[in-house]
This record gives sequence, structure tokens and C-alpha cells, in this order.
Amino acid sequence: TMMNPATLLRRATLCCMVFEILWHSGQGLNVCMSGSATSCEECILIHPSCAWCAQEVRAHFIPTVRCDLTQSLQIRGCKAQFIEFPSSQTSILKSNPLSTKGSAPSQNEVTQIMPQKISVSLRPGDQTSFQVQVRQVEDYPVDLYYLMDLSLSMKDDLVTIHNLGTKLTEEMSRLTSNFRLGFGTFVDKNISPFSYTEPKYQNNPCNGYKLFPNCVPSFGFRHVLSLTDKVDRFNQEVQKQMVSRNRDAPEGGFDAIVQAAVCKEEIGWRKEAFHLLVFATDDVPHLALDGKLGGLVNPNDGECHLDKNNENSASTQMDYPSLGLLGEKLAENNIYLIFAVTRRYYVIYKNYTALIPGTTVEILDMDSKNIIQLIVNAYNNIRSKVELTVSDQPEDISLSFTATCQDGQPLPGLRKCSDLKIGDTVSFDVNVEARSCPKGAASQSFTIKPVGFKDRLEVTVDYSCDCGCTRAAQTNSSVCSSTGTFTCGKCYCEPGYLGSHCECQEGESGNNPLGACREAEGKRMCSGRGECSCNQCLCYESEFGKVYGSFCECDDFSCARHKGVLCAGRRALCHGECHCGECKCHAGYIGDNCNCSTETTSCLADDGQLCSGRGHCVCGHCHCSEPGAFGDTCEKCPTCPDACGTKRECIECRLFNSGPLADNQTCQRLCKDEIITVEALDTDDSAGVLCLYKSENDCVMKFMYSEHANGKSILTALKEPECGGGPDALMVLLAVVGSILMVGIILLAAWKLAITVHDRRAFAQFQNARCRARYEVVRTRLLPPSNVYI
Repeated sequence: TMMNPATLLRRATLCCMVFEILWHSGQGLNVCMSGSATSCEECILIHPSCAWCAQEVRAHFIPTVRCDLTQSLQIRGCKAQFIEFPSSQTSILKSNPLSTKGSAPSQNEVTQIMPQKISVSLRPGDQTSFQVQVRQVEDYPVDLYYLMDLSLSMKDDLVTIHNLGTKLTEEMSRLTSNFRLGFGTFVDKNISPFSYTEPKYQNNPCNGYKLFPNCVPSFGFRHVLSLTDKVDRFNQEVQKQMVSRNRDAPEGGFDAIVQAAVCKEEIGWRKEAFHLLVFATDDVPHLALDGKLGGLVNPNDGECHLDKNNENSASTQMDYPSLGLLGEKLAENNIYLIFAVTRRYYVIYKNYTALIPGTTVEILDMDSKNIIQLIVNAYNNIRSKVELTVSDQPEDISLSFTATCQDGQPLPGLRKCSDLKIGDTVSFDVNVEARSCPKGAASQSFTIKPVGFKDRLEVTVDYSCDCGCTRAAQTNSSVCSSTGTFTCGKCYCEPGYLGSHCECQEGESGNNPLGACREAEGKRMCSGRGECSCNQCLCYESEFGKVYGSFCECDDFSCARHKGVLCAGRRALCHGECHCGECKCHAGYIGDNCNCSTETTSCLADDGQLCSGRGHCVCGHCHCSEPGAFGDTCEKCPTCPDACGTKRECIECRLFNSGPLADNQTCQRLCKDEIITVEALDTDDSAGVLCLYKSENDCVMKFMYSEHANGKSILTALKEPECGGGPDALMVLLAVVGSILMVGIILLAAWKLAITVHDRRAFAQFQNARCRARYEVVRTRLLPPSNVYI
């Protein structure tokens, strides 16, 4: 049959429209058209790309889907002014420029982070970003509080630091023109079993101790001198101190650290200064729950308890602090903690630094003679890096960082830059995403700040969870047959009514209910998961989740799972959401079940390389590709070609303070292997690799590199390189002359021997001939003439 041109034109137009919609949505699964959204608010929560058409149904506009991609809605005829599409955005509220000097007329004018205050409007599932710049200014004021262990084993150290103030001030004056010093001491809680509590030890715990018979009573923490620029006063107070004695080996130092951090007014911490707390000890600390041995069941409250004698009055009433509490109080008061400990306990305190942000550890000589250089090195090390921390982060907000350090290369997943110089500027790109809309809170806030800085960035978060068209809702609207509410272009019917205009009652059916409720010919009505009423599918409820879609073809529970969990998580901890059989992953996660993290922080080795350059980071874990490489970051590889070269630098800087790592203060950070020095190497060890190299003075240094079963890397090195002595000219001359003489004597002896043998042979022949001649003469005389017989 022939069709008229108008019909052909309408069909051609319809085909083009369908093709274009399919082309746009064919770029990926169009979750917007899944049918799960029954309102504008539900639509914008499905996916950041989803938009809602709030245009009223007219003869020329009958939308089959209101929740779709913006371009698809426009193709269907929805006008731009009726499309609800909230987006995330960032507004900068305060952005003072970065300072270059710390010696400004007013320290409040010194700015080390930019911007200082921003506001972000977030649509759930959508991202927005902003950039943070950080600069450590020159000549910034420094407050240094020296907290010293005064147990008996530190008596030699106390003598060494009698003039610490003068020497330290001289060194620090090269780094800052505004430097102040303070002093405090600690021993341990003065209760049993931590201290001697018998009456005879009350005034002198050293009573009866022959090696050191006199010392002061034990105490928890004593604040001796507030921060001051009067160096002589510091020296005087230090010289007045005397050691004490406690019973067990561990000390109560962490108790003292908390008091030194929270007693801001008593210590004298300045808001506008760089805060350093030097913790000097030669033993391990007591930790939380140790106090129960002395009957202390109350946890440490982290409050200041200094009495009129400047001692911790709550020392014998509360338990020791936990590492978490210690880190919290140091961060609250912007304090960098420097552990100055003896080599024996270096590894223990090194492990603490991984749990307490803003801490570093340095090796203290047994008598503290290197304390000045230790503090300067630690200060330079701290000032050479910038690390961002986040506080009060809302549960439904995820943050991802990309650091751009001095080399200008973006480092995704990193919020830290190292090996910086004073005055360098680094930047961090921060991506913010809201996973959901919080209940009952219109806005929230969080803070981003560099560790140890007073400067911070305040971020206020507003959520775009509502549509503008909702505010214009019409109840009992004539558009909805006076039996529903007209809002955002759609009728929401009263109970008992159905249809796009609430024109049907439950139980009624149209002319062709089966065709309207089937997705395609041959398919089950409402996909077998609902019933058809008024030409619409009413989906059944499911105990597993929500069934939705125009034909009940979709649900939110038939997606891939990870360890039995849908899309690798639930609620605020989820990595993705299930939409119509497919996991839609949140930012930072990929994979069929969203279990694969794109973060690379856990793959970064100590040298800053991903997987030590020997593998690839997959789902937050290193897959080592270099044969023989293993470890969390492929850092262990005794058989790799560069193994000896890498460990050589650590041998040089740790044992001889030389090599490339000794100059930039990164030796302790990069070289964490245990180094054992021996007189002679056991080269027969099949589990180790023999490494050797020639030093600057042409000596040969040898060491063995091995990996133990417990996962530790062990470097066994010679105490000193093998050096051959230089040649002695006199000895060489004598050796040459002696060799010539020896050769001459040997040749002469050989010639003499040959002559002697020859002469003896000749003489023997002569004697033999002579004997024959005599015999012939005698014979001639004795025999008669021959003619007598004839």
C-alpha cells in the first residue's frame, strides 16, 4: 500500500530522532533511562549526567521519559528552560596571596596557604575541584621546647647539654631571626611498679645505689622554663637539673608530650610560630593500658594538668596516653615532634612516626653530644616537605589529591611533596565528590591544612539535592484531574488514582493493556516482575531491593559483588551503586564490581617511585614485573641488576656519611634496612648477594645483601673498606737488586756445576787411558817374544 508524503515524513523524522537518541546514549549504559526515577530529586541522584524535563504534557509534547541526558531531552522536544540540571561548582571566598618572608610587621599577615576559604556546591555523584598552593616562607619564627628524660641513665647527657641554649641559638640563627627556647623534664609516674615507693626512697630513689648514691625524687612531668629568647636563662635552668631514678625500663615520656602540647599558655607556644618539640630519651615509652599495672583505670583525658609547681598533677591518677591521642593533640596544636633516641631504639620510634603525623626520628649519641646537629638536621628535614591533612571530613564526601611538586609532574593520589627548599611553592589539586545527600544538614564543612602549619583552608559544602521546579508545586491541580499534585511537569496522584493525568482509578484498564506493558513482542508482561494497571506496570516489591523500569526490567540488586558485597560496599563506604544490572563506580574505583581502587599512594616506594620502578600499580597493590622483585612496593630485589647500586648509597651514607644521600638529608628516610658491620664477610651464604664497589680513595668496600624470611632486608658490611698500602720505593729497589743477584748466583752455580761435571768426566777418561797404557807396558815385558814358540 502507498503511504502519503506526510506519513513518510513523520516516520522519517521519528527514525532520525530515535537514531540520534540511541547514538547519544550508546556512548555507555544510559542509567538515566532506567526508569527508577519518579521525581526530579530521584533523577538527579541517579547520576551526575541525568537531567529532568519539567515541561508540561501538551499535544505537541508527550514525553515518554523525563529523566535522561540533557541532549536527549532536547532532542525529544523539551525546552531548555524546563530542564533541571544542577551542577557542582566552586567559589573562592578568601584568597590572600602567599607571603615570601616570615618576618612581616604583623605575623597575622604571613600567609603560607592559598586560598584560605572556599565554598563548594556539590551534586551527589558529581565532582568539582580546586587547587591549593603551599609555600614555606623564609625566616619564619621558631618555638623549640626541649623535653628531656631525667632518668638515671641520662646523667651523662645532662652534663653535655649544660650550654645547649647558646650553641643551639647560634646554629638556629642561620635559619631564622626569631627563635625561642623552652625546657621540660620527665621520669615516670611516681607509683609502684613504675617507681621506687618505699619510705627510704621517697626523698632519694638512689639510696643504696653505689654507682650514683644521690638523686631527686621521681616525677611524671615538670615544666622548667617557658619559651624564651633569653639563652642564659635556659642554660641556668638546665644546669640546675638533677637526674632521678625509676624502677622499670620504660619511661613516662608520652605523658609529658601530651602536657607539653596542650598546656599552650604555660609553655608559651605562639600561634604565629613554627612549633618544634624535641623528645630526648634512651629507652622505650609506656603506652595506654600500661597504667593498669599500677591500678590506673581512668584513660588519659588529653587536658592540661599543671599545678602551681609546674608538675603534672594527674600523673598518678590517669593512664598513659595512646598513640591516637598523642597524634590528635600534636595536630591540634600544630606541633612537630622530633624523637631524639639512641640507636638501639631507633626502629621502635621509627614505627611510631608512621602512626603519628608530623613526627620524625633522629639517632642520639649515648651522651647527647650530637644533639645540636640532630635538631638542625631534623628541622631541615621537616621544612623540606609539605603534607596535607584533612580534619572533620564528612562521611558522605570523598576527596582525592594530586600533588605537583618542584619537578612540575602531577602525582595522582599523593598529598605530600618532599626534598623542598625554603621558599618553594607546591600545589595540590583536590577533587571533591558527594556520594549522597546528608539528612537534616543543609551544609557541612571541613578543613585542609599542611601538617604543623597554623594556616588552613576552610571548605564549606552545600548540597544540590533539590530541584527548582519543586518549589512551584500545585496541589489538586486541574492538570492532574484535581486528584493529584502537579510538580516538575508531572502529576503525582492521590492514592487510588493512576495515569499521567491521574485519569484512571486502580483496577481500570485501557484498550490495549498487554501491548503497553510489554517491552517487546514475545517478552513477558512487566518482565514477570509486576502487573499491568491502567496501561502501566506496577512493579512488585522485593526483599532484595527495588524493582523498577517502565517494564519492571531493572533492579538495584542484580550487579556484580565483591566478597559478597554489592558493588564492593554499602552506604557511605560504598565504592559504587547498582543500576539496572551494572555497577556504576564512584570516583577512585573501577572494575565490574568497583573493587579496584585507582589510588596509587600505597604503591609509592620510599624513593617516590611507583612500585620502585619494578612493577605496576593495580588496584592499589604492586604487581612486580622485574624477576626476583618482591615486597609491598617491589622494593626488595637481591637479584636485580640495580640492587647493589641502590644499597651502596645506603651503606655510604649510614656508615661513612658520604655519597649522594648524605647531602640532602634523605638518608634516614630512604635507608631503613638493618645494617650489620663485621670484620670479615661470609661469602658462602647462598641466600645473600655479594656486592662490592671501589670507594673514592680506591679502596674496595664489600657487603652482603640478603632478605630474611621475616621480610627484613639485611645488609652485612665490612667495618672498613679493604685498602691496599702504597708501594715502598726502597723495598722495590731491594727486591729488584736481590732478584738480579739471585738470578746471577743461580746462573753461576749452574755454570760451575756444568764445568765440574765436565771436568770429572774428562779426568775419569784420562785416568782410564793411563791405566790401559801401564797395562800394555807390563804385558809386553812379561810375555816372551813370539818367535820362541815358532
